Amino acid sequence: MLDTCNSPRRAGHRLLHLALAQCRAARSTLALRVHGRPGGLFHLRQGQVVAVETPGAPGVEALLLRSGRVSAADWSSLSPTGALEPGAELVARGRIGAAELKVVTMMALRDAVFAVVAGETAECVAVKQGGPTVPAVGGEDPLKLLEEAARKVVGLEALPQAVLPDRERVVAGRGVVGPAEDLAPHRREILFHANGRRTARDIAFVVGRGVYQVTVEISRMLGEGLLERAGRGEVLGTTTAWSVPALEPRRVAAAPDAVDERTELPYRVPGASGFTTKALVTDPSATG
Repeated sequence: MLDTCNSPRRAGHRLLHLALAQCRAARSTLALRVHGRPGGLFHLRQGQVVAVETPGAPGVEALLLRSGRVSAADWSSLSPTGALEPGAELVARGRIGAAELKVVTMMALRDAVFAVVAGETAECVAVKQGGPTVPAVGGEDPLKLLEEAARKVVGLEALPQAVLPDRERVVAGRGVVGPAEDLAPHRREILFHANGRRTARDIAFVVGRGVYQVTVEISRMLGEGLLERAGRGEVLGTTTAWSVPALEPRRVAAAPDAVDERTELPYRVPGASGFTTKALVTDPSATG
């Protein structure tokens, strides 16, 4: 079980909650930069969240491309200056249905909030508003999104072998013998990519699934002995016990690198010397 009581992550969650509560009360239209690990960017319109971008979870583009819903050629052909958002243009071209796109967009939004909440927040800063680089939703209540993400984190923590999305790398369990075909397809895919060099976040990007789903499944597989934490004598990059068939390669771009904390603001742990009351630091160039 994760030992996260009284951790900087909990204090960071309170900080983020206060900043978003301020934005909701003021009906702000701005971008809220969350500095931390993995951090992210909340896009708000009239106090409602319309998109969240973070290196901690696959966005709409990654989910569409890596799942095979949309081809790389179709995505790359989208006009960066077109009148339509990328998603709307894909629907107009008949490359994806509007209902399916909405489901993927909502899943990406909630998954991104989970990744931010499961990580550590150092500071929240209002920055100049720019449109999200991914399709946006009509608007979601920011505090409800945080509440839902917090429940997911609590549920994850309750698992006996829980891992955080970007902390521990996993490898196939050495003591389990059997054909991979006996596993459910999503587990077989995770096992194939668990080479000792990837975290749950990394695997989520590779397979084009939500980081929350992948993290929970990996935690369960650890508890069942199907996976092991890397760095305990395992040979990285090998799967000695299971016979895993090769998967068809996908023509996708590499997953974005994690945030380089050296380029961010000085990492300040909120609550280290008392509860942080100044949650939202406003950039002079921000709009409200």
